[in-house]
Amino acid sequence: MPKGLLGIEDLDRTEIEAILQRAGEFQALQRGEFRRLDTLKGKLIVNLFFEPSTRTRTSFEIAAKRLGADTITLTAAGSSVVKGESLVDTLNTLGAMHPSAIVMRHKASGAPHFLARHLNIPIINAGDGTHEHPTQALLDARTILDHKGRLEGLRVAIIGDIAHSRVARSNIYLLSKFGVEIILCGPAPLVPPELARIAPGVRIEYDMREAIRDVDVIMMLRVQLERQHETSFPRDEYFQFYGLRLEHMELAKPDVIVMHPGPINRGREISSEVADSQRSVILNQVENGVAVRMAVLERILGEA
Repeated sequence: MPKGLLGIEDLDRTEIEAILQRAGEFQALQRGEFRRLDTLKGKLIVNLFFEPSTRTRTSFEIAAKRLGADTITLTAAGSSVVKGESLVDTLNTLGAMHPSAIVMRHKASGAPHFLARHLNIPIINAGDGTHEHPTQALLDARTILDHKGRLEGLRVAIIGDIAHSRVARSNIYLLSKFGVEIILCGPAPLVPPELARIAPGVRIEYDMREAIRDVDVIMMLRVQLERQHETSFPRDEYFQFYGLRLEHMELAKPDVIVMHPGPINRGREISSEVADSQRSVILNQVENGVAVRMAVLERILGEA
C-alpha cells in the first residue's frame, strides 16, 4: 500500500483483497471479549475531522485503541482554524508533533491529498468532499462478502444522491475491480451521465423499479442537502420515486441485502419497514467499520 490511504481508485485488487481478508480475521476477534492488542503500541494517531461524523470518527478511534495506539481527535470547532489559522499552518503544527498517522475528513475534495504532499506522515482519507471515502467502500465490500461469499458476478444497485456521494465513487471504483455489475439510479440531476464512464461495468437507470430488478445488493445513499446548491426535492416527492419500500423488495433477488452508509433519513431514502427488516445489513456495516479500519491501520503502521 502506498503511504497512507487516499482513495480506492489507485489501489489494486490484490491490495484490497489483503485488507478485506485481514478485516475478516479481526471480525472473529470481535465476537468474543476483545483483548487490546499491542500491534501499534507507541504509535500516535491524530483524527482530524473538519466535518461532523459519528460512525467514521468513533470507528477509527476504537480501531486504533484496539491495536494499542494512542489517539487524539480534533474537530474543526476545536481547532485553531476557527481562529483564522490556515489549513497549511494547522497541518504544519500537527506535523511538528510527529504523529504516526493522520486520519482526515474534510469538506473539500482533495484535502487529504494536499496534506499528503506537505507532510511526510501517512494520511488516511476519512472522506473528502464529493471525492472518495475509501474505508467506507472497504467495509461495504466486507459486509457484502459476509452475506454473499463473493463479489464477482454480483449485481449491485446504488440509489440516491450519487452526484454528491463520495461513498458511491469509492464503491464504484472498488466493485468494478471485481467485475461487479453496477446500476446507478436517482433523479437525473443527481446522476450525471459521465458517472457511467468512471469505471467499467457501470450503467445508469432513472427508473428505480428497473434499477432494483434482480439485483443482489441494494445500496441506498443519503440525500446530501448540505452539498446541493441548486437541486433539491420535496421530501415526499423524493420518497415516492426514490425511497426504498417493502414493495420494491419483491423485484430484487430473494436473498437481496439492503445497505446504507448512514445516517439514515427514514421516510426520505428508506422506509423503517425496510431499514429494520431481516434484509437490512446496515448495523453490520457499522460493526464491520471497526474491523476494516483496524486492518487499514495495521497495514499502514504495523511494520513502520
